[in-house]
Amino acid sequence: MGSNLAAAAIHRQCPVLVFDNLSRFGSAENLAWLRRQGTFEFVWGDVRNRSDVEASIERFQPDVVFHLAGQVAMTTSLERPELDFQTNALGTMNVLESVRKHRPDAIILYSSSNKVYGDLEQYTYREETTRYVCDEFPNGFPETIPLDFRTPYGCSKGAADQYLLDYHRMFGVRTVVFRHSSMYGGRQFATYDQGWVGWFVTQALETQRNRQHRFTVSGNGKQVRDLLHADDVVSLYFGAVENIDRVVGQAFNVGGGVSNASSVRELLNYLAATLDVELNIENVARRRSDQQVFVADIGKCAQLTGWQPSVSKEAGILRSIEWAKQLAGSSASR
Repeated sequence: MGSNLAAAAIHRQCPVLVFDNLSRFGSAENLAWLRRQGTFEFVWGDVRNRSDVEASIERFQPDVVFHLAGQVAMTTSLERPELDFQTNALGTMNVLESVRKHRPDAIILYSSSNKVYGDLEQYTYREETTRYVCDEFPNGFPETIPLDFRTPYGCSKGAADQYLLDYHRMFGVRTVVFRHSSMYGGRQFATYDQGWVGWFVTQALETQRNRQHRFTVSGNGKQVRDLLHADDVVSLYFGAVENIDRVVGQAFNVGGGVSNASSVRELLNYLAATLDVELNIENVARRRSDQQVFVADIGKCAQLTGWQPSVSKEAGILRSIEWAKQLAGSSASR
């Protein structure tokens, strides 16, 4: 997300400051790629360090802050809950306070999570051949369903989410919260713990190279998410800035919507057919606190901004295959 949004801002000839501690796998490569896109300023910093954040906000005086920094893997939050809290909750407080003190008119757009709604186990799910279906919400889950923070990740992201909304109510900071479903696309260095579309694309390509390759799927693979491509993330965030008076102080469920929903099993079937390969899958235990279905009802965001996803899941997956091939080629040439 950060790389694609930064590149879009650079291409729009906006002054850009990229603030990152480069701890995430692939972030150094993305920084090198960004430097080929145009001119911007880079600051090595950590959102957990108030002085790092405050110094950058005070000096750069941004009009818009895309707050994308975070610990993004639920599995990591269970292993290291303190790190998760420091990054997501405390880090967000550092961003909010720095903006409130030094650039109170700035817009802050925050990347939240569908996990603020918990496991969604209060609803009923019907098991079909390749996916689960939630009959109560055929158009996806709206923002009106109750919050229910689960797992350290859900708690830390949920706390940040609520602080963003309250800083608008209490202090007038111009904040917007996006509760994301699954995002994917170019510049994503997917891992086993985060970025499931990209991860399974790389596993399918590895099977194409080595027919004996095996990989695991948590649960039965019928879990469903709606897929939002990186290009649509860019249009979403810039569209919110252009419509800030209509969206300020509000939270939005955002994803690819019903038409771009896919289960893990359906993605794997599509990859097997597209790549003409038989995938060797081992099913392992379902991950803790894994929602059976999350598809965002994007109606509220569409109504207020006119935004709609434009990249279909089929087109986006094909692009992800090309991106993964490019990554594999780069690794092989080193």
